[in-house]
Amino acid sequence: TISHHLKVLKQAGLIDSERRGTWVYYWINPAVLARMSALIGPASPALAGTG
Repeated sequence: TISHHLKVLKQAGLIDSERRGTWVYYWINPAVLARMSALIGPASPALAGTG
C-alpha cells in the first residue's frame, strides 16, 4: 500500500513528514536528493562510450 511505501521511504531518510490534524504532509529530503542526484546524474562522456 502507499502508506507502507511512505513508511519505508521515511525510514530510509528519503522523505520527511509533518502531521497537521488528520492530514500528513510528505516531502523529499533535499540533502538526500542532492546526494542521490550526484550519484545517478548524467554519465561523463568518457564513461558513456562512443557507441
